[in-house]
Amino acid sequence: MKKFIPLFLAVILISACSTPNPREFKTDTMFEAFQPPIAYDDAKEQAVKILDQMTIDEKISMIGGHNVFFTKGFEKFNVPAMYLSDATQGVNIRSHLDDQLEKSVAFPSPIALASTWNKDLAGEYAKSIGEECRAGEIAVLLGPGMNIYRISQNGRNFEYFGEDPYLAARMIENYVVGMQSTGTMATLKHFVANNTDYKRRTSNSVVDKRTLHEIYLPAFEAGVDAGAMAVMTSYNLVNGEHAGQSKDVITGLLREDLGFKWIVMSDWWSVYDAEKVIKSGLDLDMPGEPRAEYPDYMKKDEFFLRYSAKSLLEEGKVQEEDINRMVTNILTTEIAMGLLERPIKDSTYFENFDQHVGVALQTGRESVVLLKNENVLPIDKTGEISILLTGEYADKIPHGGGAAEVVGYDHVTMLAALKEIYGDKVTYIENPTDEDLKTFTHVIYSTGTFDSEGWDKSFDFPEVINSQIQHIASLNKNTIVSVSSGSGTNMSEWNDDIAGLLYSWYPGQIGFKGFAEIVAGITNPSAKLPITIEKKFEDSPGYGYLPEGKELYTGWDEDHRIIDPITDVNYDEGVFVGYRWYEHKAIEPLYAFGFGLSYTNYEYSNLQLEKESIKAGEKLNLKIDVANTGAVDGKEIVQVYVRDVESSVERPLKELKDFKKVSIAAGDKQTVYFTLTDRDFAFWDAATEDWKVEAGQFEILVGTASNHILASAKLEVSNK
Repeated sequence: MKKFIPLFLAVILISACSTPNPREFKTDTMFEAFQPPIAYDDAKEQAVKILDQMTIDEKISMIGGHNVFFTKGFEKFNVPAMYLSDATQGVNIRSHLDDQLEKSVAFPSPIALASTWNKDLAGEYAKSIGEECRAGEIAVLLGPGMNIYRISQNGRNFEYFGEDPYLAARMIENYVVGMQSTGTMATLKHFVANNTDYKRRTSNSVVDKRTLHEIYLPAFEAGVDAGAMAVMTSYNLVNGEHAGQSKDVITGLLREDLGFKWIVMSDWWSVYDAEKVIKSGLDLDMPGEPRAEYPDYMKKDEFFLRYSAKSLLEEGKVQEEDINRMVTNILTTEIAMGLLERPIKDSTYFENFDQHVGVALQTGRESVVLLKNENVLPIDKTGEISILLTGEYADKIPHGGGAAEVVGYDHVTMLAALKEIYGDKVTYIENPTDEDLKTFTHVIYSTGTFDSEGWDKSFDFPEVINSQIQHIASLNKNTIVSVSSGSGTNMSEWNDDIAGLLYSWYPGQIGFKGFAEIVAGITNPSAKLPITIEKKFEDSPGYGYLPEGKELYTGWDEDHRIIDPITDVNYDEGVFVGYRWYEHKAIEPLYAFGFGLSYTNYEYSNLQLEKESIKAGEKLNLKIDVANTGAVDGKEIVQVYVRDVESSVERPLKELKDFKKVSIAAGDKQTVYFTLTDRDFAFWDAATEDWKVEAGQFEILVGTASNHILASAKLEVSNK
């Protein structure tokens, strides 16, 4: 295959073409939310009938978990015990429990899925995991996770969907529908503002309502609107109260503002005041019992509803109506999903595991982001080439840790994947000599990080890694670096020295096969960053979040220390998160949100708005032509941003409000259609506590990345 240096040519329009024909525009198809088999009102009516037959002790036994990962079942009421299992990127097999799956597919991490910008693929990914849940008698998947990428050091970024609330929302709604189409409940987590895992149990997120609604709630809102049947609260405090026992968070934000009506559970061992929990709007305390190896200060009776609810009732601190509300929500959710009418386990889904591996592979193909290519990729397997492969993740699968870890099976390492294509032209050397580095035509250096729940990790690579890359690049002009991580990393020290850079995230059990196909040009890279990668951590909006004098740690001991002082994490940047921050502060990142190279070139032209002016509340249809001017078929992600030219409140320079991933054959052109709604022009108004569109001029911006706008048009919005 011919080598291509990605170049993006464009025709840039300053304003929309005059007098467009409305018949030439297409309105986006409405998203179809999940509808449970039994409607809410009917399910609640059945739940109340069961509730009326229960003793107070039976009710209390339902509001706390059992055996760590289960809810209480009652055979006499035909109510099953539900198994709740992690996590977003596949089934975490708990080997210490009975009747577990023998295997489960390890998919690429959710942040890799977000890099595909492929909404349909998000649904297929989730549907595959949901089928494996049904095969394993799992009623509830503890995912998807959707906390916004505020800082690159967050140890759980790999479990989430990046920095932009719109991108995350669109991926999440498709995930929810895909998951629940199998009969497995999806759980939206972690609610809310859980954006660091540094001492998360004593971390207080201090964040205003506008910021919550514009940045941290939209993905949850999309999941709720898509029909998600469960929500899990987070470990952290939100504005001074632990999320799992906060009435403001659960009843206020989740139930009243977002309209959620199904089951709300705590994260495991994350609540500490039973009275507050019962009054907060929470339904299920998980896991409902102490862990033997935890310190004594983690085992107090008041931490567990099953141990303390009865005494709170007797003391008059809570009422039986409070308990009834919790039990009713749990039963209503189970009934609505049909769990009282069918088995949870469905062994026929074992037949689909090979299809699931195929979905994992396609996710791998579409998630590897080509960040730099100085005429070094693809590497023609028929040419006179020799590839030296080295680095920590050359011959092992990188992954994240904690609840989200999925082992998988039939692992394909980077070495195995490259060998399958290149054969003996690939050689793995753990510690190559200088002569080795000079002898091979290409060097691929595979590095990365181990990110985990329970702690944060440094943005910086160890100096030994930086030195190795610089040394290799000084001896071989065709040095390609692959980074496997769950978030952005500091590549500034050597980014200019290397010829190629691929961000491969955590690829799951087979994602490296897609990586190798990209290296060889069998697959044209199409991924785009769902995050901004800064040049240094000091540039980021969350820099300085660690308490003064404290450092990062690893291991679980610090995570459990609830006796330590509460530390405020002030979200002083407000709505300026991710690219919003870097553009607001005029800070140039290393790689921008939405950026990703291809082996072909695209030309954007003929942006048209259906109308030059609309009234607030009206929709706007628009279209643009995208041509593949190169010699390779490709998939392009067309990104639409909106800018409020003048506003009564400070707003970002632009915000992502739509996108589409389109397949375009070499030499072909495609017209891409979009529809913007009232919400896409709005901000959250603190005074009215509602979304507000102000009259005035807006700009519609279309491009290939947040910092690469190729076409623009002006729009006037007037009052209704």
